[in-house]
Amino acid sequence: MFEVFQQYLQTKGAFTVQELDMIREQHFIKKLRRRQYLLQEGDVWKHYAFVSKGCLRIYYVDEKGVEHIMKFLTENWWAGDRESLLNSTPSEYYIDALEDAMLVMFTKENFERLCREIPTLNNMVNMLVHRSYVAANHRIHAAISFTTEEKYQHFIEKYPDLLGRVPLHMIASYIGVTPETLSRVRAASVKK
Repeated sequence: MFEVFQQYLQTKGAFTVQELDMIREQHFIKKLRRRQYLLQEGDVWKHYAFVSKGCLRIYYVDEKGVEHIMKFLTENWWAGDRESLLNSTPSEYYIDALEDAMLVMFTKENFERLCREIPTLNNMVNMLVHRSYVAANHRIHAAISFTTEEKYQHFIEKYPDLLGRVPLHMIASYIGVTPETLSRVRAASVKK
């Protein structure tokens, strides 16, 4: 599974063989079975995790027991709770596997040391943080200004590979509507 991560790294920057060896020495592999948790609410997240295989979701549960999905994570995405990682505070989120998954993981200390020692890795992480910020702003914009039909259309355009991997009730949770509302939107779009 490290080979998948290595290929990803090589698409993000010009890493030397020595740098890749340094990174390889610090990683470990985490296997998750379907429905197994990577993180639970109340735990402090202490790792950097890269999804080499599988599909996960990040969500929280409100006071009524309703799940609200924040993000889906598939191959070549990073998983975790950045706020918990940076502040060493208990997470408000759950992360679990929707499919069997394999993750390339690093302890916080080891990954941050690698970033200090390997400028290309540090530059990659900074670029990912910037892109994540932009993506979060786009998500907020869509949530407050798109109609339900536009939210669903945007989802299928942006994440076409998730349609066959994620149940519709989870897509409804992600776009912030009930499963019944999503069913009506889908039925209406088929009629058009």
